[in-house]
Amino acid sequence: MTKDLRTFLTDLVKQDPGSLKRVSAPVDPRFGITAYGAFYDKRAEYPALLFTDVSGVDVPCLTNLVATHDRMALALGVPVETLTHSSIAGQGRAAQPPVQVPAGQAPVQEVVWRGDEADLTRLPIPTHNELDGGPFLTAAVAVMRDPESGRLNAGIYRHHVYDGKRMGVWFFGSHDGGTIHRRHAERGEPTPIAIVIGHHPAFLMGAVSRVPGVGGEYEAAGAFLGEPVELVEALTSDLLVPARAEIVIEGHILPGDLAEEGPFAEWPGHYVGGGRKPVIEVDAITMRRDAIFQDIQASGREHRLMGALPRIASVHEAVRQKVPGLKAVNIPLHTRMHCYLSIRKELDSDPTRAAFAAFNTEPENLRAVVVVDDDIDVYDEREVSWAIGTRFDAAQDLQIIPRWNGPGGLLPTNWTYDAEGGRSPRMSSAVIIDATKPAPPIVFPPRARVPEEAVSAVDTAAVHDVTSTDLWDQRLP
Repeated sequence: MTKDLRTFLTDLVKQDPGSLKRVSAPVDPRFGITAYGAFYDKRAEYPALLFTDVSGVDVPCLTNLVATHDRMALALGVPVETLTHSSIAGQGRAAQPPVQVPAGQAPVQEVVWRGDEADLTRLPIPTHNELDGGPFLTAAVAVMRDPESGRLNAGIYRHHVYDGKRMGVWFFGSHDGGTIHRRHAERGEPTPIAIVIGHHPAFLMGAVSRVPGVGGEYEAAGAFLGEPVELVEALTSDLLVPARAEIVIEGHILPGDLAEEGPFAEWPGHYVGGGRKPVIEVDAITMRRDAIFQDIQASGREHRLMGALPRIASVHEAVRQKVPGLKAVNIPLHTRMHCYLSIRKELDSDPTRAAFAAFNTEPENLRAVVVVDDDIDVYDEREVSWAIGTRFDAAQDLQIIPRWNGPGGLLPTNWTYDAEGGRSPRMSSAVIIDATKPAPPIVFPPRARVPEEAVSAVDTAAVHDVTSTDLWDQRLP
């Protein structure tokens, strides 16, 4: 069966009972949906939540779908240890070119809203956090076509919903969507755009992968899915959209049309960015007959997990090409601004080359790259901290890269602030921490270890719980 959101929900209920919860109580899309996520988050619980009674609309809302490594591992068809102890979840998967299907075979076009019917307020779009400027689409994949190459590009951006017909889009940094829009605008023409909502989590992983050049995300999504993405031509443009998505919003961005966007709490957990951004005008909305609206809780665990995992795979591939001795990559969920690389060091220049390969893959987000040797587990913060404490000399192993990030963007330090509450964009710095031993043939003090063969010989059957408090007074056989 072709994979989509429905097939994943079926697998989830079957293989992980209790991880998907239905909320039948009426909820207001303004804070009511995200309140449940925040409630469970405080208890270190992260169930997927399906809201079937969202006030004012007939479409249910699904959020927190892949807020755990277990559910993401299920989506990608790998053991959970592959996600929590390695960076190879996306490695070795062949790109799968998409396939086009006839319009009549596309579930996403079973229902069509045009004209006054194509109203964004008919969808359960949440307002996520208390200082947000309004409702935002967060799990929406924007599809555009590059006017120069003709290639289709897909990516997740944030969309501030202004009213039933208009919403913003924020492109920043090196995002290809911004490049495509600028190329259309320079020609004085609108930018066709289709916003895809609701699909298999592996499809979203492909959409946020850092693929070299413009386009290739559908092929990457096929690699994560293990099968081609089925596409259908949109109704109002020549864009191709996933045929098995839940909802597609078709529209266009007018050149020079800007509106104030935000505020919005992004993944770093702060309110930054905003300003005047391009505006999308809605032309049509298509959907399945019983569509499910998918949301990602902004600044929540799913937001960080969905952002970190595909970037780990992208960074792994980029660094491996520069430093073949790369062992593993980790971008911790609690701080997506940091990246840990473990390498088999052959040259003293390897850490710097590895770090810059990572920085250039994630130029907007990474602030610190820590490079350690291949005996260090980058998925264990204690190991990384130990390596910094024992193998890092700040006088010679610290590199500061001035004016690397920004200006502006999502990171709070890419702005200057004043006492009146104003702010201005600025550039900020990044850092490389080389916590590796000197390259061969230099001999570095060895690390203390119990021989692995001794550990393997441990007899756990001889280990028992102590049940008597006077054990030390007894002579046991």
